[in-house]
Amino acid sequence: MRIAELDVWTVNVPYTSAFKTSFDKRVGTTRTVLRLRTDTGLVGWGETFRGRPTAAIVERCRDLLVGWNPCDVERLRARLYMTPFFYGYVGYAALAGIEMACHDLMGKAAGMSLTDMIGGSVRDTVAVTGVVTPGLLPPGASASDPRAMAEASSEFRARYGFSALKLKGSSDMRRDVATVAAMRERMPDVRLRIDPNAVWSVTDSIAGAKALAPFDLEYLEDPCAGLEGMARVRQTTGMPLCTNMCVVRLEEFAPAVRLGAIDVIHGDVHKWGGINAVRRLGALCDAFGIGMNLHSGGELGISTACHLHLASAMPEIRHAIDTVYYLMEDDIVTTPFAIKDGAMRAPAGPGLGVEVDEDKLAHYAALNGKQGDLVQ
Repeated sequence: MRIAELDVWTVNVPYTSAFKTSFDKRVGTTRTVLRLRTDTGLVGWGETFRGRPTAAIVERCRDLLVGWNPCDVERLRARLYMTPFFYGYVGYAALAGIEMACHDLMGKAAGMSLTDMIGGSVRDTVAVTGVVTPGLLPPGASASDPRAMAEASSEFRARYGFSALKLKGSSDMRRDVATVAAMRERMPDVRLRIDPNAVWSVTDSIAGAKALAPFDLEYLEDPCAGLEGMARVRQTTGMPLCTNMCVVRLEEFAPAVRLGAIDVIHGDVHKWGGINAVRRLGALCDAFGIGMNLHSGGELGISTACHLHLASAMPEIRHAIDTVYYLMEDDIVTTPFAIKDGAMRAPAGPGLGVEVDEDKLAHYAALNGKQGDLVQ
């Protein structure tokens, strides 16, 4: 089995409501989608992030990929070893999309799901987290009103049955603490997290962590920038800290452990450079007693399937994984996913287990052609 054809698209899919973080506001998601077709007629799909720049790097790999055995993913990774060195996140994203499509092909060739190919299921359903942003508020309500945010998050939780909620924080630490307090009062049984995306200072992070202590958070995610700052916050307050920003490649794992900076790491197939990289991260987390979860960056159905397969098969992932799939106005897969009782289920078919609606793929690629890449 050899790769005979490569096709790449960049698509924009709108959100049903705005997703606001401490540094941007998103009205949709931009994703890079690729298709590998083999000389035996099999089709493998991959999805990743960073839009047109990622698509350009994938296109540069065309001559290498055509004629390649898709089962040789580690040899392919070795050939493309310097890509992340030169292109950073975008390089990792390109590797991730290519590797995902190769895994889809391998599963289809073997008649096995990705879950079964990487060791089999350790859980039948995957708990997911509802991410709370001001976009949940009804017209006229203000994000500066903690009770309005708590009311909106409670209704949001009830709609999907979430057992865990994560507040996307702001630059106003005191307002964020007040919002968490209101959410805890409204929902005493929910698992809570807050993620300011490293916008707080170290001083505010220490004060915020102390103020948040009574509300029994699962963890505080990236309150401030850098491992040194995270270590000061953790050692001063004892608050469990999670990161998706200061440990984003394997080389950063050892310094984080030595400094005592983190308790939980968010993996991400796209940011870490592929399925195998996330599995390596899981093994390290297990060996060093570090918790693990999965980050969400606006995945469509192909990448959502990939993350669900990983979470189904990896015992190291013990938290409800992040997703913003509920925000998608549409999807490019023929059978969109559902969130029921706060959980999702990995597809049962071979490979990733999803099929792509190529009419929708073309439609949302045309939308990207009009709009350009959305901020992400």
